[in-house]
Amino acid sequence: MSRIARKQAISVAEALKEMFRSERLGATLNTRRVFLAWEEASGAGDFTIRKFFRDGVLYVTLSSSVLASQLGMQKAALLEKINAILADDPLMIREGEFEQTVKELRIK
Repeated sequence: MSRIARKQAISVAEALKEMFRSERLGATLNTRRVFLAWEEASGAGDFTIRKFFRDGVLYVTLSSSVLASQLGMQKAALLEKINAILADDPLMIREGEFEQTVKELRIK
């Protein structure tokens, strides 16, 4: 009777990260995490029409020009808050090509 080799125990979050890395889905997962961080940091999820993230730039279109103007004045604070949320996110993949943070925020 052969014996099954024991492997190091890992958390579910680590197992999910490894699965996303092996399937090359890390960029998709990270983009989704950035969108969730935007909604949490800004509180404008209900007013967000479109979101797009590429090369560290988060493009956001809002349905309210007044809200866009108010959030535009708070870009620096929003960027800081979004990146803090992403830094604490256990599902963000931070290795190699998938390491992404929001470097710029463009609100329309």
